[in-house]
Amino acid sequence: MLVCRAPGYSIYSSAKAAVEAITIALARELGPSGVRVNAVAPGTTKTDMTRRVLTAELEAMTVNRTALRRIGCPDDIAKVVSFLASDDAAWITGEVITASGGLR
Repeated sequence: MLVCRAPGYSIYSSAKAAVEAITIALARELGPSGVRVNAVAPGTTKTDMTRRVLTAELEAMTVNRTALRRIGCPDDIAKVVSFLASDDAAWITGEVITASGGLR
């Protein structure tokens, strides 16, 4: 498990925990109406934001810690969201799906 000692990490961690909690609560609340509620927790993904902050050294460290040995792209995350929105995921609700390429 990666431990971040950067200021503000407790707020970030709390927000992530809140997303998981509300995903579960809404799934239970809305499930009887046929509404599925899931969340996607993306790993490091090449976006405009990460391009600004991801140094070559930090990118190499991240790739080395990722089972698939690459940084994700937005299309990787979009495919997970598309699957969850499809009928193929009809039995999935209340879940937080981690799409990280195996980053640990």
